[in-house]
Amino acid sequence: MGTKIKKVEYFLPNNRLTNEDLKQDFPDADFESFEEKVGIKSRYIVSGNQTAVDLAVGAGEKVLNGYERSKIDFVILCTQSPDYFLPTSACILQDRLGLSKNIGAYDFNLGCSGYIYGLAMAKGLISSNIATNILLLTAETYSKYIHRKDRTNRLIFGDAATATIIEKDNTQNIGEFVLKTDGGGANCLIVKNGAAKNFYNFNAPEIEYGTGNITTENNLFMNGPEIFNFTIENIPLTVSEAIDKNETELEKIDFFIFHQANKFMLDFLRKKCKISKDKFYVDLSETGNTVSSTIPIALSKLLHENKLKEGDKVMLVGFGVGLSWGATIITI
Repeated sequence: MGTKIKKVEYFLPNNRLTNEDLKQDFPDADFESFEEKVGIKSRYIVSGNQTAVDLAVGAGEKVLNGYERSKIDFVILCTQSPDYFLPTSACILQDRLGLSKNIGAYDFNLGCSGYIYGLAMAKGLISSNIATNILLLTAETYSKYIHRKDRTNRLIFGDAATATIIEKDNTQNIGEFVLKTDGGGANCLIVKNGAAKNFYNFNAPEIEYGTGNITTENNLFMNGPEIFNFTIENIPLTVSEAIDKNETELEKIDFFIFHQANKFMLDFLRKKCKISKDKFYVDLSETGNTVSSTIPIALSKLLHENKLKEGDKVMLVGFGVGLSWGATIITI
């Protein structure tokens, strides 16, 4: 018994926010240097009451177009910006997407490593005969967590959703996984207020950090240098471990899709891992860092552009908030 990725699609909100737009809020920022170093020119942001579930519905409708919905027997949603504390957003998606009631559905809370973990869970559900055709969704609206005066995070993060159909197959096209966690770095990327430990504080004081960034404990905080150090220290080793666990060699991988954090980090990782430039995907200029959606957006684009062919081996590597990271190799 095996598993395969059947289809991958993504969905973006209509509101496109360019660097030119953000100059109005941050007139002193060096956007030319930012674009050169970080590689982001625009990002898409939800508006009004649009939520992660709304984006997930958009992605789900795209991937289910032409696919028999009754075949889906499990829904998994990766999100850190659910519509409600409860009920689980995956239950709402089952209804809004018109799927059978005879299915399982749940959310899981992970960020930039979420797609890797989602694939691992889907593979496990199929391998154990719990499901045969799984709809894996990722959806984030980080923009709702970011303080309006937080220049760095407003420039980096965008909102998006993706939908992947994973099917039971005669061959195993989703390889072995390397999954890792270091909760000691939880404070490196965090929204401290709003859940059960610290309620939302309507009088939360503004906090200045980095170079002119403003946030509060109600909003997203990211320690960029610590995230960078964690990534550079751990990801090259994880790539090597995934290669070994899948009993292959770096040169036999046809394409590498890493979490699209920023261009500078990706270039650094590519060189440290000794991956050739023509096999390494970097394309975050239009969408920015969409958290759990960056890897499946990249995979969808490459498939639609016919840059991947049947039989190609693709390494997927996610890393970030948690701290959490992981890798696997899929066969197209």
